Amino acid sequence: MTDVLRLDGVTYAYAGAAAPALRDVSLQVGEGELVVLAGGSAGGKSTLLRVAAGLVPHFHGGTFAGRAVVGGLDTRRHGPGELAAVAASLFQDPETQVVLTTVRAELAFPLENRGADALVVARAVEEVALALGIERLLQRSVAELSGGELQRVALGAALVARPALLLLDEPTSQLDPVAGDELLWLLRRLNEEWGTTVLLAEHRLERCLAHADRLVVLQDGAVVCDDEPRGALRWCAEHAPVLETPAARLLRRAGLGPPPRGVREARATLRAQGLLPVPAPPVQPGPTGRSVASPWRRRRRSGAPSALAARGVWQELRGGPAILRGVDLALQPGERVALLGRNGAGKSTLLRHLAGLDRPTRGRVEAAGRVALLLQNPGDYLLAERAGEEASAQALRLVGLDHVAQRDPRDLSGGERQRLALAVVLDGPPPAALLLDEPTRGMDRGAKAVLIDHLRRLAARETAVLVATHDVEFAAALAERAVLLADGVVIADGAVAELLSGGWHFSTETARVLNGAGRALTPDEGAALLRGNLSMLEVSSEP
Repeated sequence: MTDVLRLDGVTYAYAGAAAPALRDVSLQVGEGELVVLAGGSAGGKSTLLRVAAGLVPHFHGGTFAGRAVVGGLDTRRHGPGELAAVAASLFQDPETQVVLTTVRAELAFPLENRGADALVVARAVEEVALALGIERLLQRSVAELSGGELQRVALGAALVARPALLLLDEPTSQLDPVAGDELLWLLRRLNEEWGTTVLLAEHRLERCLAHADRLVVLQDGAVVCDDEPRGALRWCAEHAPVLETPAARLLRRAGLGPPPRGVREARATLRAQGLLPVPAPPVQPGPTGRSVASPWRRRRRSGAPSALAARGVWQELRGGPAILRGVDLALQPGERVALLGRNGAGKSTLLRHLAGLDRPTRGRVEAAGRVALLLQNPGDYLLAERAGEEASAQALRLVGLDHVAQRDPRDLSGGERQRLALAVVLDGPPPAALLLDEPTRGMDRGAKAVLIDHLRRLAARETAVLVATHDVEFAAALAERAVLLADGVVIADGAVAELLSGGWHFSTETARVLNGAGRALTPDEGAALLRGNLSMLEVSSEP
């Protein structure tokens, strides 16, 4: 098998960095492979992709040793422009990769830039738009797109010329569950039918591992595991449990194996053990004989004043459809709420209205105090040349970034930049409400756990927390209440255990494996349910 990418002993350090971002990395990716890169934030995944694209060292500078060959081109002698004919890239910030004004022009640009015939360009644009489900966006201005829509457009521009190697950095981070699944099936199809080689960096392995040929784990800039998915999951269970998928952790903690690549394999294991369907435990009644109400429901019934509320909020565009249509949403002090919905549903627009950045065309917003907002692009918040100049030392400690105070924000990983922007937003007294738009973009599970702990502490101090997210695992771990938005309308509002269990897409991997049994959302909850049922099976099988 011909190598499309070959790295031999690559060591690289960014200018001014105290330690190398990559350490003696040797890696071969063969023609037609789909390889997933995993590891913690700042582990070297994005840097490795930059090496493959020629951006390291030609654009980022720094110190480079070793050899990188992409499609037969040595990156020491060939820069990003020449390598672009072989390798196409989509990095964590798609808004920085879009250069033209309309979606059609953006998709056509890579082929037009190479002098392709107009007929070829038109056909290729139509095909990639249909494949990614963005055909209705072709006439739209890129400035009007949501983060997820923009990500799909940037991906379309990378795919339109059918590159031999596709380099993707967190490509599903801003996509809703449906769009994320569709994208990964498309990548598998390109991989199998076109022979496109895919190198994909991803934190949410549950989304992509079922499609992968190999999983490569980077730790402190070095390759510490390179194996097929099941073997890599076994390694993760022993050496890096934070990288385990929810389904793998669910089965391991229930004492079952082998580690599954996805929901299908996990369900097959349970079926073989006689554990499907999973009987749900009986609902435990409260002192009055009725089910115990969740904390947020008790607060709503108490009549306490809202920390933040939208009252019949509309956002209408002149000559276009309404983005928000009569939204009523109230947040009580100390609530932790997940805002879910497909790309373009109106989540980011609603957050901007709640924070006072936009004014509704009808309705009103009421706030009990300061409303802090973190938007999708952390780069909008970072202005200084040192991270320590962006926020106070206390704020940096709160988000676990006191060790990067002297680093340039532009040299931080995507997850680190996200946390730095959060420190900027939270610097000062606790706000009445904190609004976060896709805050886990680029974050590993360890960083997410730190963020969840911090948001819980804020909520305990009566700050209402509203998080717009496509990361249902994060939503299940953080929130007590979930709100589902569709076409600018709140269509569901309830306890997170109700909304995120038993569904197909807006559901955690644990809930999908167990088909919503017991409303178990996390691996720990699901494992407890399975262990209880295993005990029942053992008792019933005794003579």
